[in-house]
Amino acid sequence: MSETVPERLRRLVSSEICEAENTAEYASELRQFAQGVGSEQYFRSKARFFKALGNPTRLKMVKMLAEREMCVCEVMVALDLTQPTASHHLNILEREGITKRRREGKWILYSISRQEIAELVDGSRQP
Repeated sequence: MSETVPERLRRLVSSEICEAENTAEYASELRQFAQGVGSEQYFRSKARFFKALGNPTRLKMVKMLAEREMCVCEVMVALDLTQPTASHHLNILEREGITKRRREGKWILYSISRQEIAELVDGSRQP
């Protein structure tokens, strides 16, 4: 595949679409561009964040917790989950900073950490 990419790039550079004149220099610029948009650690972190949201049960939890604070037992009943399963999902969401928790006596209450997350899930965030 690495051989086909330079040939394709050469064809692009020789077309009217691309303003670059030197394929090797342009390839180097493209690699620098890719490195400049973010570190591998940054993208791994973002991938974990979106992976945490990539589960229907966790998405339901996010929607519910955006509406109101809930304890694990409420989440269990609402989504028909066992306590270990509900706690597992909530821990994943918390680890990625999607939810937060607070203790009130012996109860641990969960809520959404930032309203922007609910907007992201809803797709209602305005550009």
